[in-house]
Amino acid sequence: MTELAVGDVAPPFDLPASGGRSVSSAGLKGRPFLLYFYPKADTSGCTVQALGMEEALPELGTLGLEVIGISPDPMNAIEKFARKHSLTFPLASDAEKQAAAAYGTWVEKSMYGRKYMGMERSSFLVDREGRIAAIWRKVKPAEHARQVMEAASRL
Repeated sequence: MTELAVGDVAPPFDLPASGGRSVSSAGLKGRPFLLYFYPKADTSGCTVQALGMEEALPELGTLGLEVIGISPDPMNAIEKFARKHSLTFPLASDAEKQAAAAYGTWVEKSMYGRKYMGMERSSFLVDREGRIAAIWRKVKPAEHARQVMEAASRL
């Protein structure tokens, strides 16, 4: 798969999400949205990132932006994470890693010399036409909500 670039059509997705919801590109047609891929529910970095997004939701909502978090975790872990931190935006389970593969976020990683496959913390801002408006790779969790707000305000 070639790496996605700004201006590309966002790959389609259809995933189960927290709160008994489902999220799909078809269901978001005509609305801007942010897909943020995170490695594992309820870990320190993922919690910081999710809480930052939750705090930014009122402002992002005024911009008409939907926020969706995606991890490879099973739904039970995602539901527990969402409840524990009172997260109101959908957190989706990509257990089959199909969305991650389409967006190029399921990558080879390395820790202490050991190589393994895992989710790269990356985000994609998609405009009303379904095209990628911004891409962030190797996101820093504490800074991300601010970056998204700045980019979304320019849509």
